[in-house]
Amino acid sequence: MSNLTEQPPAIRLEKRPDGVGILWFDTPESPVNILSSRFFGDFAAALDGFEADPSLRAGVLASAKPDSFIAGADLKQFVGLDAAQGTALVTEGHRLLDRVAASRKPIVAAIHGVALGGGLEVALACHYRVASEDPKTQLALPEVQLGVLPGAGGTQRLPALIGLAAALPAILTGSRFKARKALKLGLVDHLTSPRGIVDVAARAALQLAEGTLRRKPRKPTPLDRLAATGPGRSFILGQARKDVLRKTRGLYPAPLRILDCIEAGQARGFRAGATAEQQGFGALVGDSKGKALIKLFLAMTDVKKAGEHLPPPRRVSRLGILGAGFMGEGIAAVSMSQNTVVLKDLTPASLGKAAKNLDAGLAKREKSGSLTRLERDRQWSNLVFSTDTQDLAGCELVIEAVFEKLELKRQILADAEAVLHPQAVFASNTSALPIGRIAEGAKHPERVLGMHYFSPVPKMPLLEIIVTDQTADWALSTALAYGVKQGKTCIVVKDGPGFYTTRILAPFVGEAMLLLEEGADIEALDKALKDFGFPVGPIALLDEVGIDVGAHIARDLGAAFAERGWKTSPAAAKLVDAGYCGRKNAKGFYIYPPEKKGKSGKKQVNPEVYGFFGGPARKSFPAAEMVDRLALLMVNEAVRCLEEGILGSARDGDLGAILGLGFPPFTGGPFRYVDLVGAADVVARMERLKTTCGDRFTPCAMLVEMAREGKRFHED
Repeated sequence: MSNLTEQPPAIRLEKRPDGVGILWFDTPESPVNILSSRFFGDFAAALDGFEADPSLRAGVLASAKPDSFIAGADLKQFVGLDAAQGTALVTEGHRLLDRVAASRKPIVAAIHGVALGGGLEVALACHYRVASEDPKTQLALPEVQLGVLPGAGGTQRLPALIGLAAALPAILTGSRFKARKALKLGLVDHLTSPRGIVDVAARAALQLAEGTLRRKPRKPTPLDRLAATGPGRSFILGQARKDVLRKTRGLYPAPLRILDCIEAGQARGFRAGATAEQQGFGALVGDSKGKALIKLFLAMTDVKKAGEHLPPPRRVSRLGILGAGFMGEGIAAVSMSQNTVVLKDLTPASLGKAAKNLDAGLAKREKSGSLTRLERDRQWSNLVFSTDTQDLAGCELVIEAVFEKLELKRQILADAEAVLHPQAVFASNTSALPIGRIAEGAKHPERVLGMHYFSPVPKMPLLEIIVTDQTADWALSTALAYGVKQGKTCIVVKDGPGFYTTRILAPFVGEAMLLLEEGADIEALDKALKDFGFPVGPIALLDEVGIDVGAHIARDLGAAFAERGWKTSPAAAKLVDAGYCGRKNAKGFYIYPPEKKGKSGKKQVNPEVYGFFGGPARKSFPAAEMVDRLALLMVNEAVRCLEEGILGSARDGDLGAILGLGFPPFTGGPFRYVDLVGAADVVARMERLKTTCGDRFTPCAMLVEMAREGKRFHED
């Protein structure tokens, strides 16, 4: 008797009367197709049937999922692999795709929707590629972003297909290509509409079998001709290696391994490159940095389920945004694809500027192929620009994005409540002001919460949602669901001074200011933290955030936590009084040259700033000391937020610190960093700093307990 619970195969073979075999990808119990060990077995069995059937002259690889070709590999299987197991896994994948590439019967990939990672590698092994000209169709090898490399031939087949010069940035950055760009590169051979793509691919497969269709060779570029020579190839790869080291500071091993694989294949042939790829994948997937980046991605996926225990969200068909400044405009940009957006401001001039920028953003996306003209027009028609509060009537969600002034935010809330339905959610985009204080005096405090976006909104992936003790679960559910629709990774935190991200950022930046007072050099300090893994140094970050904003936060949080030994420098306030606001007014810690031809010149330290920190004479500090003084304060404050219940989990704390503040991603976040180096090590380093620098370095009780009992924040 057959096992009734056995899942159907991930690939099934359909035999058409015209002699074409359609290999349908259909991962059971998954909305998208994913590669796994089981997939390999099913694929091999389907290929056996295809190759053995004399009635089949050609094949098509197609997806049975509505808008996805193959979304990539099952990353959960990577977490527990050591280097040898990782190598063995991708070696199996290589053998399978080598069979596809070597098949005497031509096989065509019919690509509609995403073809990412291993999904694109499957398509690369085919003899011809047909793609749908649809915004949902995107092709990429994004493995480098996960700390690994393409493990099924991607480092070899992509350069062979589109040329070394075009393949290098694609593999080293994980760039996604729309269908039109992919056709131009030679990554796909033919574009068609989503409907009927399998029939188009089948006709192409038969024509390949009959010899009436051949792939058109891509016209070589000057760089292709250069790469065809030994010295030229060495030059291109050498420049790529220099660029990788400049950007990553050698902290991320995956890009360098990718270059090793490509170089091996270019110099010694496909088989040598494939062997290097298999070994390189194993080394990376077994490394702590690779595992941390994979776990980060899995956490980003897992956190989308955060609202499952909450009441169903209210439908948002009309969103109100109060304030058409940089943040309000950014929130509108990530919302107008979903529903009607009412952007309200006091002045027509502010609204006009926002409208111009939003229209330019839509035009840019249409030009890139990510939007059709019809979709661009639809999104533009969703925008309503208004100076009248009455236009907020009917909005189910309103997001306030005005200046960080408590009384102003309270007044705006009161004005909005006068026209809003009692069950409309009101959210404040504040970075530090407690939501409970904003909601004081509100008619409906249960529907007030915080939605803290990060600048620039369209690019920054994090949304920090802040709830008070009075916030209703349905209000949280509505805000959370809407944030996910905006494409954000959302964490939910409890109300308090600075919430989570601003609270852990304040001591980090504050300690940087104290180091400057002690004589540290600005460039040396920024370099030390960048060498540790932060994308920008603390002083450059303060310039970007705004010295005025930093001074405001330092004053408020310094007062809130003074009893714990928090120490703040008065220099920031003095800088603001002297007109220093940072990059936004071109007067900060750095001097920013004017843009030329759309490119910014290299910034330089503003020597005048040292006058606020004891004069131009500077002294040297060990880089490790500067890193510990800043990073460990951030880590300690993160643990304290978990201890106090501001954070719901270490997972959320890691996501918030990495996605919002740039904590080194390859560490996995502040909590995984503690797990990696050991809580006892962190406590010992903090105790030494407490002796030399003061009580602000006192490790919190939870961290001390973790050290004493040898516990970890994460079990995996």
